[in-house]
Amino acid sequence: MSEQTPPRRAGAQRAEQSRRAPNGWPHALAAVLASLAAMAVVAGLGLWAAGAADLPGGAFPSVVAAVVVMAVGGSVGLSGDAGMIAETDAGLSVLPLSVSLVGALVVAAGFLRPLRHRAVADVRELAGWAARIAVLWVLLLTGLGLLARHRFAIALGDGPAGEIGDLLDSSPEVGFKTDVPLTLVFGLLWLAGVLVVALSVSRGAPLPARLLRFQESVRPAAYAMVFLLLSYAALGLAAGLVVAATRGHAAETFAVLLLGLPNLVWLAFTLGLGASWEGRVDGPFGLPMPRVLDEVLRTPADSTLSLRTLAEHDGRVWWLLVVTAVLVPTAAFLMVARSPARMRAWQHAVHMAVALALTVLAVCLLAGVSAHYGLSLLGIGDLGGGLSGLVELRPHLWKALLLAVAWGLVSGFLGGVLARRVHRRGEVRPGA
Repeated sequence: MSEQTPPRRAGAQRAEQSRRAPNGWPHALAAVLASLAAMAVVAGLGLWAAGAADLPGGAFPSVVAAVVVMAVGGSVGLSGDAGMIAETDAGLSVLPLSVSLVGALVVAAGFLRPLRHRAVADVRELAGWAARIAVLWVLLLTGLGLLARHRFAIALGDGPAGEIGDLLDSSPEVGFKTDVPLTLVFGLLWLAGVLVVALSVSRGAPLPARLLRFQESVRPAAYAMVFLLLSYAALGLAAGLVVAATRGHAAETFAVLLLGLPNLVWLAFTLGLGASWEGRVDGPFGLPMPRVLDEVLRTPADSTLSLRTLAEHDGRVWWLLVVTAVLVPTAAFLMVARSPARMRAWQHAVHMAVALALTVLAVCLLAGVSAHYGLSLLGIGDLGGGLSGLVELRPHLWKALLLAVAWGLVSGFLGGVLARRVHRRGEVRPGA
């Protein structure tokens, strides 16, 4: 009887652990609040460094809320009003990926924390835990969306535009407002993507039994891609801190780091693979850093952004190729080292190619920029001088994906060959 007690006790403990699902509302609320608070802090500090704290009409909290909404894929529309005889046109499509990255890391950690030290979880349990986070996410994101709205008056100055505007009482205004329903849709998609990636990366997170057969191929590759993207972010952060400490303009540099660091370093990642982008910068708006991007894109027509065109202005950009040649094979080696020993080199090559292509696709979709603003009075545009502008940056997508597949195949195969000398999971050494 005593010999059967431990197995019975272990079975009872497993049953009790299964019934005690880690999806309580307090844990979910803590995860969501921590994520949104972290994003608000990063966005607020970045906007403060950029000088947005001096915006008129107490606009700063609304702008912070708007940046957080945009960071999770929300829709913040710009609008203009310049009276009956004037027109304004504005649009903005950009993700502040520094804010997005911080929020993703925090909510992923909160999602995974109650799931630690478990081997298997059923679909119902994981769905319930994720659903609680999603419900609270929707409620808090709705509040942020309602807060993210404001209007600003634009001074036309003392020139002809100012005189005409005063005479006809046509002072222009521009504002922003969140499309709350669309924001909730994209915000939920963003959250779902983060939770799926978190489950895919973490070794300690349990999976439903029917999905266990996929973890040997998916989790090592997902971990390698997260390592790759975070490595670029870490290198960019270190470079940015050096620039802030040695070259002046510290506030502007910190604004870029806190709002758009991944936008720049993940763009550099695709350029290092050999991909190219197309875009244009016109008017007073521009890309904040580095200056070489602005120099290449500030042309009357669309320009191509690549290592070759950047090197015409600054030869140091070839180091991006060197960084890529180091980090991509390193990520492949980590993927192989975390994979079962029975996998062959060609399988690692395929896994790396698929993972790298999906990662580049995500970067291309997330790092694009489209912003424009224009003012016309009596049919004459930009009378105020510098009151219109355009910034566009879009990838050559198919070229980027093909290059990612090529890099993935080569680096994955090499990683599989090199990792033969490393003891890996599932491998039994002779004499063991």
